[in-house]
Amino acid sequence: MRPRAASLMGSTLAALLLATTTGVAHHAISAKFDDKKPTTLTGVVTLVDWRNPHVHVFMNVKDAKGTLNWAVEIESPIDLQQNGWNGDTLQPGDAIRVQGIVARNGSRQVWGNSIVLTATGRQVLKYTPIVPPQPLQARPTPRWADKQPRLGPAPGGVQGYWAYPSATVLMEAGTNIKMDAWGLLANVVDAPKVAPMQPWAQALYASRQNRFLQDDPTYLNCKPPGGPRQFQLPYGVQFVEDRERQRIFVLIGSGNSNFRIIHLDGRSHAGQVGGDDDNPLYYGRSVGKWDGDTLVVDTRGFNEDFWFTNGGLPHTEQLRLVERFSRPDFDTLKYDVTIEDMGAYTRPWSSGWTLRWAAGEELPRHLCQENRP
Repeated sequence: MRPRAASLMGSTLAALLLATTTGVAHHAISAKFDDKKPTTLTGVVTLVDWRNPHVHVFMNVKDAKGTLNWAVEIESPIDLQQNGWNGDTLQPGDAIRVQGIVARNGSRQVWGNSIVLTATGRQVLKYTPIVPPQPLQARPTPRWADKQPRLGPAPGGVQGYWAYPSATVLMEAGTNIKMDAWGLLANVVDAPKVAPMQPWAQALYASRQNRFLQDDPTYLNCKPPGGPRQFQLPYGVQFVEDRERQRIFVLIGSGNSNFRIIHLDGRSHAGQVGGDDDNPLYYGRSVGKWDGDTLVVDTRGFNEDFWFTNGGLPHTEQLRLVERFSRPDFDTLKYDVTIEDMGAYTRPWSSGWTLRWAAGEELPRHLCQENRP
């Protein structure tokens, strides 16, 4: 039986439905484009494909061989809309100049670093990351009537979700290795320092790095971001606490409306080997309990069909995660994880980072299958 993952249609419990799903393809640019090969294109817009995971602008370019159509890939609609752009910013017939980098496979595709209207010189569809300002003072942790911390919105408060992770890569605590935001090492020789990998896992990790993360299943096949990766991606997570049924839904903005369930009713980790609705394998089976103000979650039962972190650190079906969630103040979620996988690592190891509360915003809806990269 093919493993299944649950899919979320909507942002509230009333809208939870079960469906076959895939994952996110908001991928490392270097997997597809070569930053050592810049280019400039001048031509006329023929189509704007305003869909996730990335917007594409198609343009006709004349050269010595005649007129050829090129695809210019840029950021996602979610990011561009945050910067005030929309699907009507560019229209067919607009003359543009594009500066970017070419596709590694030699196809007529570029990553657009800059798009300028040639008639006016105005740069359009420019993306600038938006990070909300830090609160002027720490606000107290919201709590339920029994004083247990709330991981979701405060009672009667505005909507929100957790985003803006302080780290988007996974490495053992205490190490300081240079990587980009998607986990691509500045120097592949640093691979052994990232985590205590077994020789085969280290070789596989180095191979993935040398291929610029082109083998990422989220990039190739929209596989879900299981494991710590769900807390590394740009569109955040939202906690929906169903206290009556003793469970927490973790809604994942960077997936295809994926969610995972953390069970707090003391059940075991048993589930169907091929996966079931409570144990889709991409997110494992999570059993949690509160230890004071910290939620401790033990997750097992993963498959090997996804990358559990940006950058491609390997894992096996022996992977076990012990995650700790705490909310020291209103605007901070602290995430700590211990990785146990004796199939890929020589010993358990740990890491951690924080996320910030995005108040007044709904969890983004990022659908990989709308428009493959």
